[in-house]
Amino acid sequence: MAAAPVPEGAPVEPHDSSSSSAESLDRLYPAVGSSKPPRKRTTSQCKSEPPLLRTSKRTIYTAGRPPWYNEHGTQSKEAFVIGLGGGSASGKTTVATMIIEALDVPWVVLLSMDSFYKVLTKQQQEQAASNDFNFDHPDAFDFDLIIATLKKLKQGKSVKIPIYDFTTHSRKKEWKTLYGANVIIFEGIMAFADKELLKLLDLKIFVDTDSDIRLVRRLRRDISERGRDIEGVIKQYNKFVKPAFDQYIQPTMRLADIVVPRGSGNTVAIDLIVQHVHSQLEERELSVSGNQDGPATFREAVAASSLEVFKASLDKAWINLVWWKVSLPVAHGWNKMVFKVLSNPNHDPGAALASAHQCHPLPQTLSVLKSTPQVRGMHTIIRNKETSRDEFIFYSKRLMRLLIEHALSLLPFQSCTVQTPQGHDYEGRTYSGKQITGVSILRAGETMEPALRAVCKDVRIGTILIQTNCNTGEPELHYLRLPKDISEDHVILMDCTVSTGAAAMMAVRVLLDHDVPEDKIFLLSLLMAEMGVHSVAYAFPRVKIITTAVDKKVNDLFRIIPGIGNFGDRYFGTDAPPDWSDDEDALST
Repeated sequence: MAAAPVPEGAPVEPHDSSSSSAESLDRLYPAVGSSKPPRKRTTSQCKSEPPLLRTSKRTIYTAGRPPWYNEHGTQSKEAFVIGLGGGSASGKTTVATMIIEALDVPWVVLLSMDSFYKVLTKQQQEQAASNDFNFDHPDAFDFDLIIATLKKLKQGKSVKIPIYDFTTHSRKKEWKTLYGANVIIFEGIMAFADKELLKLLDLKIFVDTDSDIRLVRRLRRDISERGRDIEGVIKQYNKFVKPAFDQYIQPTMRLADIVVPRGSGNTVAIDLIVQHVHSQLEERELSVSGNQDGPATFREAVAASSLEVFKASLDKAWINLVWWKVSLPVAHGWNKMVFKVLSNPNHDPGAALASAHQCHPLPQTLSVLKSTPQVRGMHTIIRNKETSRDEFIFYSKRLMRLLIEHALSLLPFQSCTVQTPQGHDYEGRTYSGKQITGVSILRAGETMEPALRAVCKDVRIGTILIQTNCNTGEPELHYLRLPKDISEDHVILMDCTVSTGAAAMMAVRVLLDHDVPEDKIFLLSLLMAEMGVHSVAYAFPRVKIITTAVDKKVNDLFRIIPGIGNFGDRYFGTDAPPDWSDDEDALST
């Protein structure tokens, strides 16, 4: 796959290939279209520009992250955790990098135990400065933080990783954020030294390297990278490193599933490890996918989930049932049901899914902007295929402003008394939350940002890029940048159109993984299909859904009917591909 340029500021968590602290995948920010009409789409607009991983030998381009949750909105796939243990300077990080390079799977996180040294007291700082503090003892590590971090990462949550400065023997003020891992490689000298930590490791590998080689490597590393002198390194090695290896590290070799003699030089062992990990990942994927007769894609599974709600109101007098296998969620797992809603015996299954929800009442969490003659008139203009691009943009912006204002009126307010210039009290209302943050789903969602900024002073804005994989039909997460400490904010999640709700569900799941409470998420869209409304409400019943209009139908290609067309292409003046979907707008393929 060809390399794409990395714009300034694109990565969410900056990657430093020379650092032994926690590392994560860089993420590329595909360029969005300019406003110059009309033009053809460029490759960067319609093709997936995936995250990348730089290794010592080459740059690996991986795919976007497919759904790690089911249509209920709950996690269905835990990350696979590989533990790498071994003595100091045994080559653990090098082996980890070789495994990552050979695996060539998306969204791999390398987490180093070196990031989790405990904060030293003043006395311990003085001992460390004179090479008299034992950094190779289990008590030197914050195992509680390590376990909590690995648990959250394994569950798909966002985590903050401390950054340790080996020169000053202290943690830096800033922390690194890691999120979204299919595979986690955790490496450290005490990787197998805690019982609770061992329970989190799916595969344990011990890197066994000759002690003389480890000493030479430690000398080279500590002198060149950590500012130590040769006498201090040898003193520390003889006093702490070697005794700790004999007492705490070497005995853990018996706990390992695989022992790699000679470290990174043992390419045969690394190849076997990679084969084993691949087989484990395939088994997990099969166990998650279930029966192959169910919906072919996550988008179809989302659409099928609305049938669970709808089936209770089936009227057998006018619905023609035929056999068609659909996996449906039930109270105790997955249940196979085989039926299809038809008006035509030869009707397509996708169309059946698209119309199955139409008899069910819309959820109470939905709020639709009042359809005044003005709102109706603006919809008439932007839905008209003959409307010029300038008018489309103008009236879309007007609708966006009304939508944002309507959404803000649903935020929590509390009573407040102020004094007027005339010296009289006024009983008013004030926002009772901490802060409002906007998050746009690229690219169409970013067109709503100016309207939010116009009515919310100094609002913070985050972005999420979700694209449809042209081969699997799955929505995939490719990029995100969220403001810090978003978990206490009310979040305005913006996308211009929602058809099946697959992209919106992924965006909501990302926010939940960053500890944003579900009831503080407001999903805003200019136009939604009933299917999308039901899908989001079914998975996330406390998310508030706000729109200017809801269309009843979605066709067999999951496009909203009567709809608005491809919003991003009409707004930015680009040409839509024949297989575009309303959910991810112009970035889908």
